[in-house]
Amino acid sequence: MTGRLYGVGVGPGDPELVTVKAARLIGAADVVAYHCARHGRSIARAAAEPYLGDGQIEEQLVYPVTTETTNHPGGYQGALDAFYAECAARLAAHLDAGRTVVVLSEGDPLFYGSYMHLHKRLAPHYPAEVVPGVTSVSAASAAAGRPLVERDETLTVLPGTLPGDELTVRLRATDAAAVLKLGRTFPKVRQAFEDAGRLGDAWYVERAATDRERVVPLADVDPADVPYMSLALLTSPAEQSFTAPPPARPDEPGSVTVVGLGPAGRPWLTPEAQDVLASATDLVGYGPYLDRVPPNPRQRRHSTGNRVESDRARHALALARDGARVAVVSSGDPGVFAMATAVLEVAEEFVDVPVRVVPGLTAAQAVAARAGAPLGHDFCVLSLSDLLKPWDVIARRLTAAAEADLVLALYNPSSSRRKHQLPAARELLLKHRDPETPVVVGRDVGGPEETVTVTTLGKLDPEQVDMRCLVIVGSSTTRVTDRGVVFTPRRYP
Repeated sequence: MTGRLYGVGVGPGDPELVTVKAARLIGAADVVAYHCARHGRSIARAAAEPYLGDGQIEEQLVYPVTTETTNHPGGYQGALDAFYAECAARLAAHLDAGRTVVVLSEGDPLFYGSYMHLHKRLAPHYPAEVVPGVTSVSAASAAAGRPLVERDETLTVLPGTLPGDELTVRLRATDAAAVLKLGRTFPKVRQAFEDAGRLGDAWYVERAATDRERVVPLADVDPADVPYMSLALLTSPAEQSFTAPPPARPDEPGSVTVVGLGPAGRPWLTPEAQDVLASATDLVGYGPYLDRVPPNPRQRRHSTGNRVESDRARHALALARDGARVAVVSSGDPGVFAMATAVLEVAEEFVDVPVRVVPGLTAAQAVAARAGAPLGHDFCVLSLSDLLKPWDVIARRLTAAAEADLVLALYNPSSSRRKHQLPAARELLLKHRDPETPVVVGRDVGGPEETVTVTTLGKLDPEQVDMRCLVIVGSSTTRVTDRGVVFTPRRYP
């Protein structure tokens, strides 16, 4: 017997708007599937999370493209067609095994939903049922507190991707309208409302039925600040008593969040860090790190030099005290030789400002993963920089770690002004380690100039190491396979 497929609408994002039937099917499913972009977040899964059961299989269906370009021979549509075919094959394997599969869908599954592409491919071959959900249009009307249509009025639902002149014609001819798929289409959509003479009657609703909901007149919206999860609403012309938007939400108090950007690139940035960066009013950080965050004209950016951590922290806290939501950016993890400590030290002067730390992927983890698993047993993380601590302290700690036979991850191994530390560290380690001890040197890992070199402690050339490198020195048990993979066994002899 084959399994059964359900396309389940979970509404616009509020778990309390999930229907009773949808909740029951989600909890009973063997497999729960949902679409998402590469960042991994899913509004549909978040809405369904309270109803998920134990031991369920989750199938994350990650879009190959969203708004970016693709080199697929069939172009954007070809890439999506291949993606939906591959997703359908993955779900068919579960159905063939007799499992019940629930595919979560934001809003309603058959209302501009991705589920329909799976339904068309799977429903002819397997038992399939669609469970409707609350649409974004209904949620937006409720958020605005305005009726969509009354009596014999007509409602037109339009995608913002239509040509501007066609949008204008349709907006002129209808009583009420909802225009979806905004984001990058917003300037064109706004112009269509203006050309149709309807801009003054239109409303903008963002992330309806979530804690980030926003309702404002369409004419007042900044085009640079429009996410995809928003729509333009032209409500019933019969409603005469609704002349003002709902009361504005009170401004949130200021705060500082120290954010780890990871070692390089958006793929290594956590979803939590992305959320913090997206919601911040002000970004503060060392210039090259701040440049890794895409610019947003809604946000103020405060770039500083590399050796003014305390001043940078004080500036961020002062901004937050005045009501700003500040994200202080830091490479790697902010709590590892980075900005978290600097902010918390100065925060004692700003007792009324809340400070939060959001972790990031460390350089040690990134380099280790590229090489294999050299940090598979006990290890020590040590900075060779003597700017904030004397060299004799570094030397004692190096000696102690070497005597304890710990793997070492060495940060700040060298710079244009500090050349003696790494050769000195190498000589100290050779007093306790075999010259054949494996060493990994990772440079710009995750970046465009990434190199990972596997050598030995005896052959390590300090001249080939700079500030963009991290050095991992193995223990007596660290091994290098014939394929060049480095690992430290979990068992110690």
